[in-house]
Amino acid sequence: MKYWLFKSEPFKWSWDQQKAKGDIGEEWDGIRNYQARNNMREMKIGDRAFFYHSREGLEVVGIAEVCALSHPDSTIDDERWECVDIRAVSDVPNPVSLSDIKSNPKLENMALVKNTRLSVQPVLEDEWMEVCRMMGMDGKSLKNL
Repeated sequence: MKYWLFKSEPFKWSWDQQKAKGDIGEEWDGIRNYQARNNMREMKIGDRAFFYHSREGLEVVGIAEVCALSHPDSTIDDERWECVDIRAVSDVPNPVSLSDIKSNPKLENMALVKNTRLSVQPVLEDEWMEVCRMMGMDGKSLKNL
């Protein structure tokens, strides 16, 4: 299993909207960055991800799961652009802010800190565990939800 982070501006697509999609999930469409697209191509069903509110909130607000492999983005007629589908898995007890992540020396090399503009990014396992700890969750038990 790999770990990821999906960024969304809550006024465009919020965690509450993601949760409302239930187990069916939602296509993570509209990505027009090759690095983000390539990250989605690497994803496997069951990979876990942080759902991060960007621009407003600037915090990890939920845990999501990849529920469909990379496929053509239905919002554009251009074969270069692909997406995955994700579904909400869990709320987090304590959202973790970008400032908290940046102030944690264990996360100084996290993509969210180093490449803040990338909308779909990898999260290393030790980073996953640390952010989960900061949220008040056990990162290992999230594998089995």
